[in-house]
Formats: sequence, C-alpha cells, structure tokens
Amino acid sequence: MAAPDQTILGIETSCDETAAALVRRHGDGSGEILANIVLSQIKDHAPYGGVVPEIAARAHARHLDRLIAEALTSANLRLADIDGIAATAGPGLIGGLLVGLTTAKALALATGKPLAAINHLEAHALTPRLLGPVEFPYLLLLISGGHTQIQIVEGVGRYRRIGTTIDDALGEAFDKTAKLLGLPYPGGPKVEELARQGNPKRFDFPRPLKGREGCNFSFSGLKTAVREAVDDLRPLGEKDIADICASFEAAVAETMRDRLGRALKFFKDTFPEVRQPVLVVAGGVAANRTLKAAFEEVCRRGGFSLLVPPPHLCTDNAAMVAWAGAERLAIGLADPLDAPAKARWPLDPDAKRLTGAGVKA
Repeated sequence: MAAPDQTILGIETSCDETAAALVRRHGDGSGEILANIVLSQIKDHAPYGGVVPEIAARAHARHLDRLIAEALTSANLRLADIDGIAATAGPGLIGGLLVGLTTAKALALATGKPLAAINHLEAHALTPRLLGPVEFPYLLLLISGGHTQIQIVEGVGRYRRIGTTIDDALGEAFDKTAKLLGLPYPGGPKVEELARQGNPKRFDFPRPLKGREGCNFSFSGLKTAVREAVDDLRPLGEKDIADICASFEAAVAETMRDRLGRALKFFKDTFPEVRQPVLVVAGGVAANRTLKAAFEEVCRRGGFSLLVPPPHLCTDNAAMVAWAGAERLAIGLADPLDAPAKARWPLDPDAKRLTGAGVKA
C-alpha cells in the first residue's frame, strides 16, 4: 500500500530572502509544488554592498506572517489542511533563522502538527528529488555565496563531504570581484553578464589547487590576483572590466573542471555498482551559464548525468525547505519544539573542520 500524501508548509529565512511555500509529497515519493513565494531583500541591502544581518532579521519579522498567508491562499489551503511544518534552522544568519524557526514552532504548537528543523544545505541536496525520481546515492556540488562543497548524498540525513573550500566560497569570490570592479550588488550576475563581452585570455589568473590531490577548493588567491590587476589598471575602462570578468570566469571554470573531475572519479571508485551516476549542482552560482557548460563537459567525459534545478529552486527558497521536511517526516524524523537555530551546521558532522573555512566547511 502506498504511503499517504503529505502537505508541508516550508519557511526560509536564513539570509536575505523571506520565503514561504507549500509542497505535497505523494505516496509514491513524487513531489508537487503548490505555492512558492519569495520576497527578496536586495533593495534593502544594496546601499551597503552586502547583507546586513540586523536589517535582514527585521525584514523577515515584518513580512513572514503575510507571506505564509499568501502561500496558503495561493494553494487554496488552510493551516488545518497541512501535515507538517518545516523551517530552516541553519546554517545562516542567526537573527533571521530565529525569526523563521520561532514562527514554525508557534504554528506547530498551535496546530499540533510535527516540526521539521531543516539544515539549509540538506534542502539544497534533496531538491532534485522534488523534481523527479533520483535514486541514492548521487554526487552533489553545492555552490553559493556561503558554501562550496562536494557531498555524496547517500540518503536522507546521510551525507559524506569529499570536498570543500578552504577559504572563500565561490559565490563570495564572484561578489568580491564585482565589488573590486565597482559593480552593483549583488555582483555575481553582473560579472557573468560582463564576462560575455570580454576577452577571457587577457589576464592569466591562477587556477587554485588545479592538479592537486583531493577535491577541495580555494578562491582567495584568485580574488587577490583580481585585486592586483585592478590596482595596476586604475582607472578602469569598460573593456578592462569586461576582460577581468571574462578572465576571472575562465579561471573559475577551469578550476571547477579539475576539482569536479576528481570528485566524479572518487564517486565511481566508491560506488562501482551505480550504473548511471548523477551529479546534482545546486545553489545560486549554479545558474552561471559558463560554469554549467563546464559541468556538462566534465559529466560527459566522466559518464555522469548532470542535473541542475531551475534557477528559482537553486537560489534560496522555501519549496526546497518544505520538500526536505516532507522527506524527513516521511521516515519519522520529526524535531522537538526546543530544536535550536544553528549559525554553523555542517551537513556531514564527521567531516574535518578546515581552518579558515568557517561556516563554509
């Protein structure tokens, strides 16, 4: 007999998007998004060139209740119709996490529904299973403003980290490059846009850790090389900026091909029985077209299928949180009402914490 359908309310407040969603997990394990509402805070933070935690937390508190109501209305549901409540509990900015998690706890207490306190990274990791059948194990590349990791996803709640950044995350490197070039916040998409107009061979930027053993990443040296190029060229012309963006993106793409190639080989050596291995790429940077082409090339050479969720499910959203909650609740992994918010919450708790990587590890 198939398991009953479950409808889960998801809440996401880990950084600068306030989001609420309703997702249904059908008895056969398939997923359906009933509502997915995201309120961006970009305009609030743009004057400061980055996310201000206090401003983010206040915005979450101001808008979250309304967004939950809008999601329920959009899905034509009432709170009484849902089967569980999921909220991001970490990692992220602690003020924002507390807003979302406290709201979820209050709703769970008031309705008697189970609570799922979700690791934001697990929500990214499980997103492909919301979109279609993806069997465990599979390989995950998570690339965002705060995280650059390669994980083996062995099951719900079962992760093995085989690569991480030892300093800056990839999205952070994009944003810092944009800031060095005087580009507006958020800078990553603008770097990608200008890179299409530039010469990727003008600057010979380093390819950090290329050829080294293992699957770790490093982007601080690349960022330093960009800063030195900017300082040498001041004042910058439009062509200089475009060429720096293109050369930076080319260096990142070559680095990612090298690191990923090693990860794919490690996965195949570890799971020789998996006939059609899958690489999932998630996180905001996954939308970059140059990098996606690099991922496609590596997967083609390595015999992997590439799965990249659509952009609205790669960036922070509550549908992925609701789905992670549905996956966990389906196997009985509910959380108590005193579950804490965690600024740092590694997906693989047994992985070695790397000096200098902070929450990114």
